[in-house]
Amino acid sequence: MNNLSDTSIAELIATGESFRCERKRDFSGSDWKEKLCQTICAFANDIAGYEQIGVIAFGINDVDGTTFPIEVTDELELKIQNLRGEGKIIPLPSFVAQKRVYLGQQILCVEVHPAISTPVKYDGRVWVRPENSTQRASAEDERRLNEKRKWKEQPDDAQVLETFRINDLNTDYFKSQYLPQAFAHDVLKANGRTLEEQLASTKMIGTAASGALHPTVLGMLCLGLSPTDAIPGAYVQFLRLDGTDLSSAILDEATIQGNVADVIQQTEAKFVAHNSTPVDFISQDKERRTPQYPKEAFQQLFRNAVLHRTYLGTHSPIRVYWYTDRIEITNPGGPYGAATVSNFGKPGITDYRNPNLAGALKDLDYVQKFGAGINVARKSLQVNGNELVLEPDVNFITVVMRQHPRTQHE
Repeated sequence: MNNLSDTSIAELIATGESFRCERKRDFSGSDWKEKLCQTICAFANDIAGYEQIGVIAFGINDVDGTTFPIEVTDELELKIQNLRGEGKIIPLPSFVAQKRVYLGQQILCVEVHPAISTPVKYDGRVWVRPENSTQRASAEDERRLNEKRKWKEQPDDAQVLETFRINDLNTDYFKSQYLPQAFAHDVLKANGRTLEEQLASTKMIGTAASGALHPTVLGMLCLGLSPTDAIPGAYVQFLRLDGTDLSSAILDEATIQGNVADVIQQTEAKFVAHNSTPVDFISQDKERRTPQYPKEAFQQLFRNAVLHRTYLGTHSPIRVYWYTDRIEITNPGGPYGAATVSNFGKPGITDYRNPNLAGALKDLDYVQKFGAGINVARKSLQVNGNELVLEPDVNFITVVMRQHPRTQHE
């Protein structure tokens, strides 16, 4: 779906506020950003089901539609674009902020595309726009959004696994651990939804062609009692080698399985256990402690692999191979969407093969910001004296952390 033309924007604004248009005078008020995010969420949910772009126009008086002078700077456009990185709107919808001219005046328009995977929530709450105002979704609204989802082409992590049942999911974990982190307290307190409705709202189950409810790929990854039964490659192969190639003696090996939280925790525990911190007493007056690899960098790169890998059509695991001079993390599935082999790793270039998993990892606090992982890892490695090497391919991505020379023989 292409962005709207100037003519289409002008017609929407002139018609007045509706399920597709919100007019905003300026950026005054301490809650302008919060209200903007709520409306982005509402337009993405497209509760009316018209499959049309929604527009939030800044610089327009909401009462009479006349223009109000505002300064639209590059910094302002970037500030709104960066809302996607804050991780409060999940799963991430597609939206763009850009300068337009209306009645001879500069305005700023935020264009929001209908989401493929609904419901979209902001700060743990689902918002909709049935007519000309943004409002909290009711239980019935959420049911409609869940039902609407089955008619759309879904991303990999929302695919329904028809040979598995709801009793293949750990629903006790879902109720006690996941839901309190995924939704605001007041939403849960007032929640009259059934377990199936809650599972559907979080994309853990979906409706098959037969009309029956089954776990999704996301559901098995996050809640599965045995995720690899449904997704054979959903595990990590860890190797610690006493040398620089695969023919070297193996010092430690592990096959790490379980739900996505277990896999992350156990793999990162392996990293901590093997990551020594030598002390340098010789090269300077004061002792200097330099870990072989910064923990933050490993976390960012490994969690990126968990998030961005392909889970369907492959039995290949994520591989974490620790050599004497480097750590290699390899995940199946090459760059996706806007990310390509040629631009992989460049700041601002990101896309999501698994947008619902991205939201789940944010809910579970394994992701703090979207699209920042490689940049954070690169900076952390540079400070520690390590080197980051990116090796993207059409079928696999390998990231390499090279060890600091001072610690290579420790």
